[in-house]
Amino acid sequence: MIRVNNLNKSFGDARVLTDITVTFEPGITNLIIGRSGSGKTVLLKSIVGLHDIDSGEIWYDDVLFNKLDFEGKKKIRREIGMLFQGSALFDSLTVEQNVRFPLDMFTEMTQEEKIDRVNFCLKRVNIINANKLFPSELSGGMKKRVAIARAISLNPKYLFCDEPNSGLDPITAILIDELIKEITEEYQMTTIINTHDMNSVMKIGEKIVFIHEGLKCWEGSKNEILNTDCSTLNDFVFANALAKKLKSGS
Repeated sequence: MIRVNNLNKSFGDARVLTDITVTFEPGITNLIIGRSGSGKTVLLKSIVGLHDIDSGEIWYDDVLFNKLDFEGKKKIRREIGMLFQGSALFDSLTVEQNVRFPLDMFTEMTQEEKIDRVNFCLKRVNIINANKLFPSELSGGMKKRVAIARAISLNPKYLFCDEPNSGLDPITAILIDELIKEITEEYQMTTIINTHDMNSVMKIGEKIVFIHEGLKCWEGSKNEILNTDCSTLNDFVFANALAKKLKSGS
C-alpha cells in the first residue's frame, strides 16, 4: 500500500500539486488520469522520489518515505519496478542483458541464478527465444513486454507505469493493459499507472484518481466514472472520446 497525505509541490512560484491525499491499494490497478499539464506526471514522480515535495507525507506501507535519508530511500527503491513511457531499454544491451540489469545492480545472485530469473520473467510476459536480440530488432509491443520483464525482475512490491500504452496500436495496448493487470494480481503489487487513455481506464481501472489543475477532483472505479457529476471529469472523458473518434476518421 502507498498512502499520500496532503502533498504539495511547486516549481519556483508555480504551484503544481495542491493538498493531494489518496491511498493506492495492493493487488489492484490504480490509475492516475488527467489532461497534459494537470500534474499527474509530477504526482507519480513525487511518489517515486524523483521530485522532492514541499510538504505532506508519502507512506510505503508503514514507512514514511519522504523523510528517509538516501540509504533509506535506496532500500525502498529496491522494491520498486518502473515501466517508463518509451520502454527505456538500453540499445547496446540484448534483451537478456536489459532484464538482467537490475539483478546485476542490486543482487548478489550467481550468474546461473540471474539467467534463471531473466528467463522466468521473459516467459511470464510471453517473450520466447529473444534473449540475444537487441531492442532495435523488436516491435513496440515486444519492447514494452521486455520492459515489464525488467520491471518485475526484482520481484517488486510496488510497480509504477508511466503511459504504458504510448505509441502502441489499440490491440497491442489492450494486451499490455491485461498483462499489467495480471501480474499486479498475481504478485499482489501496489501498481500505479499514469495514463490519459480512456480505453485503459475502462478496461482495467479498478481505482481511478482524476487530477485537474493540480487538484484531486475525483476518485472511483471504472463502473462509476460514466455516472459522475464531476463536470471537469465529464469534459475530460468526452474530449478523450472525441479525440479518438477524430483520429480514427469515423
